[in-house]
Amino acid sequence: MDARSEAEFREFVEARSLALLRTAYLLCGDQHRAEDLVQGALAKLAPRWRKVEEPEAYVRRVLYHDQVSWWRRRSRSSEHLVERPPESPASTAASQHPTDHASAVDRRIDVRAALSKLGPRQRAVLALRYFEDLPEAEVAHMLGCSVGTVRSQTARALARLRTVAPELADPRPQSSTPAEVHP
Repeated sequence: MDARSEAEFREFVEARSLALLRTAYLLCGDQHRAEDLVQGALAKLAPRWRKVEEPEAYVRRVLYHDQVSWWRRRSRSSEHLVERPPESPASTAASQHPTDHASAVDRRIDVRAALSKLGPRQRAVLALRYFEDLPEAEVAHMLGCSVGTVRSQTARALARLRTVAPELADPRPQSSTPAEVHP
């Protein structure tokens, strides 16, 4: 890689690393694994830097495919490691009404746990659609599937989340009249 290309690559890495790390974290649910995914994807991009037209899309696609490959290898194992032991339903009932910082943290933990119960494709679709706010067509292009597949995977993932994590339902009352809205 010549000096100019190396400078462009470094600039890209500095500008987009945090966003790529966030995407990788949403895909795998583990900070260390996310860092490894980003590092591997950037290592695959470096020798192709001059040839790749859309480097961020390329890296995101590599992140997704590497995570799926890792997940498939791990699924063959009979042992499943988790970050923390599962909680009993009684201990999670107290965190149903977010009113302070601790409740917000509990909610993020619940979201992380719920996402970990999804398959890699469903997690990727939700991460790209709702956390990265990408349009369906771009998600389909990145994942190498059709827009219809993105839509069906999104619907299935959301339905699964409603089943495995009903505690994530919005606890605020749903209102349709302005008089019921609270500041």
